[in-house]
Amino acid sequence: MADAWGRAKRALATKLCIRVPDRQRAIEDAPPPPPGRDAHHPPSAAAPGPATGEEERARSPSVSSRRLSSSGSRGSKRVCAICLGSMRTGHGQALFTAECSHKFHFHCITSNVRHGNHICPICRADWKELPFQGPQLADATHGRARVSPVNWPQDDGHMAVIRRLSNSYSGNLLEQFPVFRTPEADIFNDDEPIDIQSETVEENNAVTGLVEIKTYSEVQAIQQSVTQKVFSILIHLKAPKSLESVSSRAPLDLVTVLDVSGSMKGAKLALLKKAMGFVIQTLGPNDRLSVIAFSSTARRLFPLRQMNVNGRMQAMQAVNSLVDGGGTNISDGLKKGAKVIEHRRLKNSVCSIILLSDGQDTYSVPTFDDGVQTNHSMLVPPSILPGTGNHVQIHTFGFGADHDSAAMHAIAETSSGTFSFIDAEGSIQNGFAQCIGGLLSVVVKEMRLGVECVDEGVVLTSIKSGGYASEVAMDGRNGSVDIGDLYADEERGFLITLHVPAAQGQQTVLIKPSCTYQDAVTTESIQVQGEEVSVERPAYSVDCKMSPEVEREWHRVQAMEDMSAARAAADGGDFSQAVSILEGRTRILESQAAQSSDSQCLALITELREMQERVESRRRYDESGRAFMLAGLSSHSWQRATARGDSTELNTQIHTYQTPSMVDMLHRSQTLVPAVVEMLNRSPTVAPSRGSGRSVRSTKSFSERLA
Repeated sequence: MADAWGRAKRALATKLCIRVPDRQRAIEDAPPPPPGRDAHHPPSAAAPGPATGEEERARSPSVSSRRLSSSGSRGSKRVCAICLGSMRTGHGQALFTAECSHKFHFHCITSNVRHGNHICPICRADWKELPFQGPQLADATHGRARVSPVNWPQDDGHMAVIRRLSNSYSGNLLEQFPVFRTPEADIFNDDEPIDIQSETVEENNAVTGLVEIKTYSEVQAIQQSVTQKVFSILIHLKAPKSLESVSSRAPLDLVTVLDVSGSMKGAKLALLKKAMGFVIQTLGPNDRLSVIAFSSTARRLFPLRQMNVNGRMQAMQAVNSLVDGGGTNISDGLKKGAKVIEHRRLKNSVCSIILLSDGQDTYSVPTFDDGVQTNHSMLVPPSILPGTGNHVQIHTFGFGADHDSAAMHAIAETSSGTFSFIDAEGSIQNGFAQCIGGLLSVVVKEMRLGVECVDEGVVLTSIKSGGYASEVAMDGRNGSVDIGDLYADEERGFLITLHVPAAQGQQTVLIKPSCTYQDAVTTESIQVQGEEVSVERPAYSVDCKMSPEVEREWHRVQAMEDMSAARAAADGGDFSQAVSILEGRTRILESQAAQSSDSQCLALITELREMQERVESRRRYDESGRAFMLAGLSSHSWQRATARGDSTELNTQIHTYQTPSMVDMLHRSQTLVPAVVEMLNRSPTVAPSRGSGRSVRSTKSFSERLA
């Protein structure tokens, strides 16, 4: 047996390019010593004196192996606290039992250690022995390679347990041991292949419907002799309904760029991991995920990987292994994320980047003391900007009171994405859930709205398009709006103004709208023609009431303009002026709401009142006012739901632009969390008792353990 074991170790050492010294080889090939004899010394050595604790540990390199061996028969139904998968011996699973008696999948805990985490994920015990998977390290005591055969993982790696080398150990294995510093490739073309054949089958069965185009004229009639210099028309678009079959929706390539700087320490990082766990479990097997973590520098945790069972497990391991530390280099994180998008060999039809940060970039953005405004858009890599072949939206999340809301908003606006403000730390998962609910329901891509004037003399003068790029021809006879993608059931409204001349006939045909887009599921190019919009031209004077749809849209557009003006006043230090602007718009909307109980009007009133409270002083504005206003402006500018305040709560009034898919995802997020917390609170944690080797039951709740 000893000969076989020695040959096995030598073969593994050869495979791993590790030389086993001849003396060590002789010792390994020697038969096991009789009881009481030290296996690491030749038989002729003098009998050792009483052993100290360190000497005893040095003479017993297999102490962890014995624990692993003896723990295999216990707790076969336990769950790994990292990946939440079951741990069963004898089923091809390598298990590791720590010195605090907690057991984990070996590949899960080695992933933790590889990312610098050296405490127990359950009881937070400070480990003296650290498991890792990779090339052997020299034993600090004997200068020899050590191999433990117990519960050997079924892959090319092997298990070793390394002791901390000194009390000055930094806790970062990437710094302590070169084996953990794996060089990162310059080209990220290692994305996992897409099963195009299975997707094609689903595409052939998918029917998403067509975009609906509706128009509403300001009034129904204009007197023949009257020239209307400003005549408003609302063009309303609605995307097809949500697909019932999850497998028939457009697959997603998602890159999450996550801040793990020192300010993310404690509950923030724990809540981020929980939110990412929800995202990972929500993505389907045809979706792909890549995670970038950044602090002073950025690192890709894994390439674009399909979120099947194995992919989810590996993604959970990588995310749960994140540790905090360092500065905040948003630019480097986005550069790595952009490389993942650019270098893909294959592309899913939907692609997006989610960026979360709680700090300010101190590496790439210059700061000015003379009042010069910083250009935060430079943080977005040019290769993924609109107009490039790799354009991708960046949805940004500002976390807490200390994040740079101006930078995060600028990044989102530059890339046509949205900015969300995570005010309360506990709402980060809901913010992610709302965003993912939209990304997993994209049905329209590269949409473009066209407007063409019909009758002679009718001129298009303006398009109120918010954040969307719009264009009006020099002669005013046509115009367009570049909309991009739409989520299922998502709606867009665009106000256009016309110059309508006097007429001689009974009717004037004003415009004909149309739109072109690509079906996100079938990739088919589609063109939809809207009906011509006309107005009656009676010879006598008419008194027509303004269309309620047009009036409601004007209120929304003007409220957005007032929010922007109030923000500018607050940025300039004139907080009383900012409050006055918001109060004036609130009074107008209140008078409108008194006539009709319009939900959009009521939501705007609630939002404007909250903005007033957050801009009343410099302290309030810097703490949350600026971020809240920017998140609101982002939402109204793109007519897409963003997180701010309590907007992701199911009973909130600020629920503008939420789609059924977003609401459904929020339900899942908010009903899942209490169930998990209750389950974990009922399941006490086993933790080592101080001063003894026995275990005691911890009565701390899940929330307390999370903190």
